[in-house]
Amino acid sequence: MRANVPFSAAVLIMLALSGGVLYLLDSGLDGITEQTAYTGVFVNRTDASAVPIREDNIVRHFSPGPISMALVKSNGCVADGFLSGYGGRTGEAVKMINRSKCVYLHRALETWLKPPNFEKAFGIMEEVEKRPIIYGMFLAEAISMRKEYDDPILDQEHRFDQMCREGTKGRWGDETCIPSIQNVEYRRYLKAVTRRAMDLGIQSFMFGQIQLQDEHPNFEETEIKKVLDDMRSYAKERDMEIIIGAQTDDVTDEKYLKLFDYIEGGVGIDNLGNVEDQPCFSGHSSCWALLWDKKYSSKANNVLLHLDWSGFTWDDMGVFARMPQERRIKTLDSLYKKFTSQKMGFMMPFLAVLNKENNGCYGPNKNFYSPSDKFKCKDEGYINEIMKDVVVR
Repeated sequence: MRANVPFSAAVLIMLALSGGVLYLLDSGLDGITEQTAYTGVFVNRTDASAVPIREDNIVRHFSPGPISMALVKSNGCVADGFLSGYGGRTGEAVKMINRSKCVYLHRALETWLKPPNFEKAFGIMEEVEKRPIIYGMFLAEAISMRKEYDDPILDQEHRFDQMCREGTKGRWGDETCIPSIQNVEYRRYLKAVTRRAMDLGIQSFMFGQIQLQDEHPNFEETEIKKVLDDMRSYAKERDMEIIIGAQTDDVTDEKYLKLFDYIEGGVGIDNLGNVEDQPCFSGHSSCWALLWDKKYSSKANNVLLHLDWSGFTWDDMGVFARMPQERRIKTLDSLYKKFTSQKMGFMMPFLAVLNKENNGCYGPNKNFYSPSDKFKCKDEGYINEIMKDVVVR
């Protein structure tokens, strides 16, 4: 923790400790259900505990500002789990972000197989001096049926075992499933966590593999309109700008795609860093959509691209991290120029998952890539040279 602790955060910590709540600083201790709270003011409850409520006048180190999609596209960076403590060495990650040209931190707050830890996210955001900055949240297609989320704002409990899409139990391992937008319990959970995230200042929200979460990924039948309308209404109430995106894969319903401010996907590089010019990646038996193809890009509001990761050695990040440095930088430079010249975004890798057996360079540990000069890859200076200088108007 930093030495200069904001007064409101100090109040939170003292109250939490007095209530017997264990505040976990070690990112490795993530097996416990996350039910933490963001800093705020408190009211007494009948059970003598305290629950945080939203306070519009709270003084924070960070306040959300306007969103420029041009900057998101030219200075977007994948920072998977940065606000969730992914990879460890969070202090070094903060320093790297502070000295970067990143404006947008994609997937900074994670929800893969566990609910978001808003208190941890707040603490990390307080350390980031970089401005302007836009934080992103990932609304994952993977939930753990063993967990639950207690919303301290509305005093509601959300059980993940009641959110599953039928027939998907075990999809990501034992006692996991894919959540369904059709399920009212999942929509209630999304409402709770996206509102808390906005209270924190998070402005970009992306749905993972929407064709899995949405049983009817077409404009006429989808239930996601209800979720998006609520999110945008709440942002308007808070007088803040947000953007909402989705991993849409091979969905081509134009009216459905334009429900989102952006669509997002990987690029599918080969060992030389090349990508294909066709609708579907040839490396998969089913269609893994290449979103820059006009089949998709012409129907979307905006397209954001990146080196994909799935934890396998053959994914984009695995291939990339095994390249010699000269080829890594050449690949990033080529992809950045290719896609930004087409008015799309190519987001630079600043924190992404690797397979621990990948046998390439890596960041804070073998499971994560980071370009930081403090670790093995040492790509950050080259990456920052590639990205455009930030011009704020």
